[in-house]
Amino acid sequence: MEHPIYFIDAILSAIGLEHFAHNYSHMTHMWFIMLILIISAVLFGKGVKLLPKKGQNVFEVIVGGLEDFMVEITGPEGRFFFPYIATVFFFILVSNLLGLVPGFFSPTANLNTTLALALCTFVLTHIIGIKFHGAKYIKHFLGPVWWLAPLMFILEMIGHFARVMSLSIRLFGNIFGKETVLAIFFMLAGFYLAPLPILFLGILVSFIQALVFTLLSIIYFAGAMEEAH
Repeated sequence: MEHPIYFIDAILSAIGLEHFAHNYSHMTHMWFIMLILIISAVLFGKGVKLLPKKGQNVFEVIVGGLEDFMVEITGPEGRFFFPYIATVFFFILVSNLLGLVPGFFSPTANLNTTLALALCTFVLTHIIGIKFHGAKYIKHFLGPVWWLAPLMFILEMIGHFARVMSLSIRLFGNIFGKETVLAIFFMLAGFYLAPLPILFLGILVSFIQALVFTLLSIIYFAGAMEEAH
């Protein structure tokens, strides 16, 4: 099977970066999404008004709903990591949706991207735990009975590292599957005749997977904030 042709890779190949474009397509598309989000944030920031218009209303509903959803789980104390949650949600959502556009690729269909996101959540989880509990955060890994502490520590460490695998592989597997199914239908039916129900399911999967990754991250953060039992 030939390597698919993407617009960004074609542009980079035209300026002499063919090897980089061919081997690191997920990175070039990730940078493209970062550029989209940065430009969008600047434009939305300049256009913010006291009496919002339609575009601002939609954006405020999404951000406000996401924040309220997070606060219900973590309480008001969790608001300080909302910028990370919102950034991850929008990055994953746009990454997932980009693959629905012919000539583009979802960076989240590459395990390197999802693993990097999972590691960010993993590291921030323990930063939050140390922030709220200091050195006492170690109690989260020792269990309620002191004589079982060595065994519990090993089990807890395995469980925490398993979170990285769970977050990265779940997102990668679902988006890679979506990309594969869409590619098959595009080849069979053509770019403009692909069945609309499949595209609709692709949009639905993109949103759900962004929400699932975000929800699990919030749950892990909330667990780090709680007192050890």
